Order: sequence, then structure tokens, then C-alpha cells
Amino acid sequence: MTTYVITVPGTFLRDADDAARSELARSLASHHTDLSETEDVELLTVHEDGTFSVRLEVEAPDRATAENDAVRLTAGALEELGFSEKDAPLGPPAVTGVDGQF
Repeated sequence: MTTYVITVPGTFLRDADDAARSELARSLASHHTDLSETEDVELLTVHEDGTFSVRLEVEAPDRATAENDAVRLTAGALEELGFSEKDAPLGPPAVTGVDGQF
């Protein structure tokens, strides 16, 4: 297995206050560990225009699986906070880090 850092972009189309942002970061914190911290990667970045990026570490056998898992985790966490796909659509994920043996 390889550890991937996956960036999942999105846009809040309705207000995501500080409490919602904190809860989102808390719910995804277990997917932001050593590799992210050593690379000084922020788990959640939100811009003034409502766009955001979530960066998660995912263990997977390949890049496509890692990207799919990261999107699933992000969408699930948003849904638990009451943000439907229409409230916070996600963009295409990207690999932004890899830690594994090749």
C-alpha cells in the first residue's frame, strides 16, 4: 500500500461558518497525519469566495483508488454537517504527495 496526499477542491454555495469549518476539520483529522504534518500541509483551506481545499492522507493500492476514497471521505464529512452535494460541490481530486515504495 502507498500513502497518498490527495487534494479535494470544492465550493461552499451556502455559508460555512467557523463552527462548521472546525467540525469538518475535526471529522477529517484522522486522515491528516505524519506525511501531511512533515510537509506542512493544511487539512482545510477556505477562501473568501467560498472555494475550499481539503487535503487528506489515504492509503491505497493506486492513485485512482486514493482519489476516490478522498472524495468519498470529504463528501461524507460534508453530508454529516448538513452540506449536500448541491451546497458544497466537489471538484476533481489531485495527488499532491506520495509516500511509499515503488
